[in-house]
Amino acid sequence: METTDFIDTLAHDGQLLADAAEKAGANAPVPTCPEWRVRDLLVHTGRVHRWATNYVANAVQERVTPPEGPQPPDEALAEWVRDGCRTLVSTLRAAPADLSCWTFLPAPSPLHFWARRQAHETAIHRADAESALGAGITPSAPAFAVDGIDELLMGMVARRPEALRTDTPHTLRIRATGEATGAWTIRLSDAQPQVERTADAQESTAATPDCEIEGPAPDLYLTLWNRRPLDDLTITGDTTVAQLWRERFTI
Repeated sequence: METTDFIDTLAHDGQLLADAAEKAGANAPVPTCPEWRVRDLLVHTGRVHRWATNYVANAVQERVTPPEGPQPPDEALAEWVRDGCRTLVSTLRAAPADLSCWTFLPAPSPLHFWARRQAHETAIHRADAESALGAGITPSAPAFAVDGIDELLMGMVARRPEALRTDTPHTLRIRATGEATGAWTIRLSDAQPQVERTADAQESTAATPDCEIEGPAPDLYLTLWNRRPLDDLTITGDTTVAQLWRERFTI
């Protein structure tokens, strides 16, 4: 996907997030994040958007913590998130292609990184807001969902190597089906997990895995981010390996 595609998705999902949260109400529980109320979701999202904007707008070269300044009252939170998202979108659109700033995952460029990361950050939290509203979760576009699975498996897993270490080696295959496809093999052991991307979701040169999780990309995307139950997908082989992901890899 192109950088502009991510920015467009960020803008769209940011609006959906704020709308759903506003309708649900600031005190509504968030089923997909059981420890949160909607106000927690909005405060988190608003701060992350402003944190990302700072990197892009000011070409910040080192890691800084997200801002923790005063937050608006409950009735103003949704509009505060809309304003922060609009500012982030306009900042990304105005940024130079050769932007130099701090990032934390491999990417073609810092601009591409921040557009992609914030698009997926916002899409997942949009699902959280919609879960609080209880009117159903809007599926992401299949190609975007495949990209989000790839970011999670090829990037985020390496940032949390301790979470998936096991005394007994296991192999877990992730397979996205439908309009957009992809396949990934995760080798688990007492060392850092090793993830291999397979170009064709229907063919893999890897040995038969201990467990395979398969489903349409939009459903798989939400499930791997622990926003949908594993039961919504097709699981073959040793289901305890799939449950290992559910229990240990929560973001």
